[in-house]
Amino acid sequence: MRFITLCVRTLAVSESNFISAAEHAGETFVLNLGPQHPATHGVLRVKLTMDGEYITRAEPVPGYIHRMHEKMGENRNYAQFLPNTSRIDYLSAMHYTHAFVGVVERAAKLEVPPRAEYIRVITSELNRISSHLVWFGAFLLDLGGFTPLLYAFDDREKILDLLEGITGSRLTYCYYRFGGVCNDIDDEFIRGTRAFLEEMRPRLKLYRELVTDNIILRKRLIDIGPISAELCRKYGATGPVIRGAGVPYDVRRSEPYSVYPELDFVVPTHAEGDCMARYLVRMEEMGQSLRIIEQALDRLPEGPVLGKAPKTVKLPPGDYCYAVEAARGRFMVRVISDGKEIPYRVKLRAPSFSNLSLFEEASQGMMLPDALAVMGSLDLVIPDIDR
Repeated sequence: MRFITLCVRTLAVSESNFISAAEHAGETFVLNLGPQHPATHGVLRVKLTMDGEYITRAEPVPGYIHRMHEKMGENRNYAQFLPNTSRIDYLSAMHYTHAFVGVVERAAKLEVPPRAEYIRVITSELNRISSHLVWFGAFLLDLGGFTPLLYAFDDREKILDLLEGITGSRLTYCYYRFGGVCNDIDDEFIRGTRAFLEEMRPRLKLYRELVTDNIILRKRLIDIGPISAELCRKYGATGPVIRGAGVPYDVRRSEPYSVYPELDFVVPTHAEGDCMARYLVRMEEMGQSLRIIEQALDRLPEGPVLGKAPKTVKLPPGDYCYAVEAARGRFMVRVISDGKEIPYRVKLRAPSFSNLSLFEEASQGMMLPDALAVMGSLDLVIPDIDR
């Protein structure tokens, strides 16, 4: 009985404090989210100005893991910079390397064998699925659900085993080369990939039953964190963020590259613009990636996997760009060459930076837990911001 009395008294004190806070409207305090906080997925600091539990301003403060990739690209030759690309967004390493070899091939007019292009598509889409699985598990962990993380990482391990067999790495791949890929895929990889396709489709149905249709998740995401197409365009947001606002912008369709124009797939979009829309886009993208991989395996031609490329790459003087659809959106490499072995200027257009930039405006007036859901739905990778 004494314990119950203490609880009632505590509740009464809390209620009186709440009333007092309401009487003093306009009083705010500053809360630092990060830079060492699990919800920021890395060393990102967000300076929150709070009015009670509501956010009046959220100011991202990046720079805690800045590694000067662009400057490093201007101090070494093209081949030496190639391993850097997979360290920018380590969850989307294949796509980033693809963009860099693509800009060099475009500038130097290097021919890429058809088999190598299909292998690039297969490995890139496997990498996209593995990236989305990390986001899926971590996002639900942010929302308080632990079990889906175990399922997601179980599926991701199968992809990592496949990619390790041909690249020798499980995270920061450096498999692509100027003019193709460094080695061919074997029958074991093809069999393993086809087996993964058969296993993954039922798992996506399981994720829908276990997570997507769960009323708790839907209450946490539906109508939370609306981001309009106009806001996306204002800050240059791409990928699942803008497709979750109803805009079917996908570099694989809008700025076609590699053999994607030869493959049949759908660009998932949802017009609601809330956290649930961005969640659904990524879940549907995994299904489309399975579809792309299967078509690429069926059409995989015979032949070499590496074309002719000079030992030392020197690009003709000029300004060159190449963009790919990475897991988080449009990644573009811009190289300005003055005809030497080392680039004059390297500019990396990373999607996470643009996607983070809209968070300050999108989170105004939100409660803190909802803002964390919005941040998770943006799928930020901090080294991609602090490149």
